[in-house]
Amino acid sequence: MEENLQFVYEKEYWYISAFINTHEFIGETKAEEIEALLLERLKNLSEVDLKKAYLFLEKSPNAEEKKKILINMAKSITIECDWEPFFQNFPYTDENNPYTEDNKDLTYNTLGYFKLEVEYYRNEPFQKDSITPDLIQQIPHISIDILKEFNKRKENQYLLLDIDSPIYVFAISKKIKPMEVQWTEENIDRYKRRIGSWAQVYSGQWADYSDKLFERRTKKNLSNRITELHYIQRNSGFIYMAQKNYESEFDYINQMILTPTPSIRAVLFALMSINNSLDILFMKRYSDVFMSLEQIEEKTKNLRFLRGMIQTKMSLIYSELDWNPREHYVRVLTHLLKIYRIETIIERINAKFKTLYDTLQELYTKRNEENQRNTKKAVNFLSVLFGAGFIIEFVNALRVASRIEEMSDFSQILHIVVSAILGGSFVLLLTYFIYGKIKTKRLEYGHTVDAVIQVDDRNIILIKRRYAPYKDKYALPGGFIKYNEDPEQAIIREVREETNLAVKIISKIGTYDQKGRDPRGKIVSNAFKCRIIKDLSKLKEGDDASRVEIIPIDQLKNFKFAFDHNQILKDAGVLK
Repeated sequence: MEENLQFVYEKEYWYISAFINTHEFIGETKAEEIEALLLERLKNLSEVDLKKAYLFLEKSPNAEEKKKILINMAKSITIECDWEPFFQNFPYTDENNPYTEDNKDLTYNTLGYFKLEVEYYRNEPFQKDSITPDLIQQIPHISIDILKEFNKRKENQYLLLDIDSPIYVFAISKKIKPMEVQWTEENIDRYKRRIGSWAQVYSGQWADYSDKLFERRTKKNLSNRITELHYIQRNSGFIYMAQKNYESEFDYINQMILTPTPSIRAVLFALMSINNSLDILFMKRYSDVFMSLEQIEEKTKNLRFLRGMIQTKMSLIYSELDWNPREHYVRVLTHLLKIYRIETIIERINAKFKTLYDTLQELYTKRNEENQRNTKKAVNFLSVLFGAGFIIEFVNALRVASRIEEMSDFSQILHIVVSAILGGSFVLLLTYFIYGKIKTKRLEYGHTVDAVIQVDDRNIILIKRRYAPYKDKYALPGGFIKYNEDPEQAIIREVREETNLAVKIISKIGTYDQKGRDPRGKIVSNAFKCRIIKDLSKLKEGDDASRVEIIPIDQLKNFKFAFDHNQILKDAGVLK
């Protein structure tokens, strides 16, 4: 009997979490763009688009037939996309790519999700019998690749889609062949393979999966009726309703099951984004990447504020769990919080905040101790001068100097020598104070190196930056100077890490400290002319470089460089 049982596809809902900046555009506009883009691309799939899906379907016993069905599904698809804001006034900055083209922080202010109502064969419902779960998962996989390209467009820089996660798919059915079934525990166990394949559409659907796997998939039926099946998994869900129930009560299911799922998933997206930002801030503090303590503290405060906003929102959800009389809805919310491990992730984030704050406190303490040591040395030195009577003698020497013409030659010489010694002591003291101030100020600056490496008279080596700021822009090889490292050592190390080449320094081009040269803060660069020691056979990108290239010098005038590297190349005599 199980082999004859078939769920007939009705339609599906897709959900994609996202941040947007509503000052730049409205979410509904992007929803229209996404809808038009997916419809145009999916109805005209290329062989490249279908490559991954074909590789997957090759494992099916009737692979060629399934490939044809997949193409027909794509051609028949209808999509209606809407933007659903979940959390407005939510100021999040993406630390993975924090800068726009004009080097301002890339900030979003609304958390929400795109809801896509998707249906195949709307005008040919008899064709829906051919749709199986392994086919359902293919179109969302293709769509996420399309959306990755869409998300990279310059005009979409204020849109941050959750494209690292699969598109959430809720498959809907309202018909079973050859007959209706009462979904008792006995029948759920009896038909667990059929149910399990629909309940988790991203799972692979192989015939040799064990009974235990299908038992696990069908374990959490959230329906309170024997005429329905409600399953919510981490990346997909399945709703079956007998047709009479579907016609009268699907709106209730939409409200009680479908809507809470993307809302909690959006919370997960926000929490994971905060978690990733904390990791990046921590790594920046302990890596070569410069960021002042004040900057990190300010960014950490903002993330803590966002965490507080999420916890406030979650408190409302927990309160609803406590007083809401609708048992079915409470079960759904409880299940969602469990499968997305919201409480566990919040605990992990809280621990990271504590670690980061402890680290900042430790670094502030070290800075204060350094300042105190410098101040103590200066005070001690000043005490020595006072204790030796130098200050009084110096003042007396100046007073006497005003009457020096009345003194003998010997007395004049003596007073000049004493005045010089005491004056020199004051200059030394003043120099020490200034040095201490410069040293303290130096801690608030980042120090980098940049290398101009000419292969010959006609070509130069450049990299394309892997990360922001100036992501994908051409730049000179280089990077941050490590603690207790000389600039000369740093340039050789950085060139090796970014290009895999060994170089020798020819000369220093200059020091670059103009205000605003780097959007990350106060960063001073030392630029050097270098030459390659060995041949170019080992040239390859690494570290912060997404690409390393040999570029003809006569093409450089058309390039837009990162930072002030255009000026460095001019000072090096490479550009006119």
